[in-house]
Amino acid sequence: MTTVNSRSADHPIEPVFLERWSPRAFTGEEISEHTLRTMLEAARWAPSSYNSQPWRFLYARRDNAHWDKFLRLLNEFNQSWVKTASAILFVVSSETMSVPGQDAQVPSHSHSFDAGAAWAYLALQATFMGWHAHGMTGVDFDRVYTELKVPPGHRVEAAIAIGRLGPKTLLPPELQAREAPSPRKPLTEFVFEGGF
Repeated sequence: MTTVNSRSADHPIEPVFLERWSPRAFTGEEISEHTLRTMLEAARWAPSSYNSQPWRFLYARRDNAHWDKFLRLLNEFNQSWVKTASAILFVVSSETMSVPGQDAQVPSHSHSFDAGAAWAYLALQATFMGWHAHGMTGVDFDRVYTELKVPPGHRVEAAIAIGRLGPKTLLPPELQAREAPSPRKPLTEFVFEGGF
């Protein structure tokens, strides 16, 4: 059994899976382009159907020209704590892909699934580097398409806040109580041998 961050896995796993969690209290520390690109490099190596790599990451680092626009695309609740993050990203996936033997693009059944794998790789790399990544869907999706010029045939999946963990006292009292790594359901609730 592996135990980290007051979380315990029922079977032995690498500690990084328990170290990764989604805090809201961030220090506001600047993140370098190099550091963010290292996290994105990890995402690049995620698996995808036919190696189509359907993910696209749109980003803004704090204190640059795009920050306010990206922050305003989040709902009011998420803006209240993401404002102290170091970067905001939007994960977008292409709904079509190239496959061997086909000249034209074909619909991709797994584009969202594959983009999710890339996000997970990014989140784990962030954890390895001492950062935290918090995914969220509290987003004004219609405005993301328009303001970030997302082309037709793409799906905006989620937003991600990246930052260095700060003390929970940075958060309003109602969020401080929630600022801890969360448990997970036992395998018996979602793993079934032989069928559902």
